[in-house]
Amino acid sequence: MPRQRLYPLEDLEDIPGTKVFTARRSRQGYYLHKFCMSLMQVENREEFKADERAYLDRFAMTEDQKQAVLARDFNKLIELGGNMYFLVKIASTDGWSAQKAVGSMTGMSPEEYATMMLDGGRSPEGVRSIRKGN
Repeated sequence: MPRQRLYPLEDLEDIPGTKVFTARRSRQGYYLHKFCMSLMQVENREEFKADERAYLDRFAMTEDQKQAVLARDFNKLIELGGNMYFLVKIASTDGWSAQKAVGSMTGMSPEEYATMMLDGGRSPEGVRSIRKGN
């Protein structure tokens, strides 16, 4: 018996500022995530730090994914199939806290990001639907 969806999958693309990690994005990010997981081993982190481009070329990632890793553009990596649970390994390799990594995605310093979150985070008002413009 086939599963019936409660909503169309395209509705997941209607959440402003959010990329829902779907099966399609999982497939898109497969080799990116393999790279990220390799960073769990100290010798791999050392090799990556010594020559980032050469290390990235070991993985069948797209050129856009490789460029986003080199730029530490986490927003672009998410757009290209990345999941933050994997991507945080890049930030950790750089000695970044999770707060610094996530703050970098907002254009805020770690301190500004922490203050914003402690003050209740961003308001959802006006950002509930891309299609409806609110």
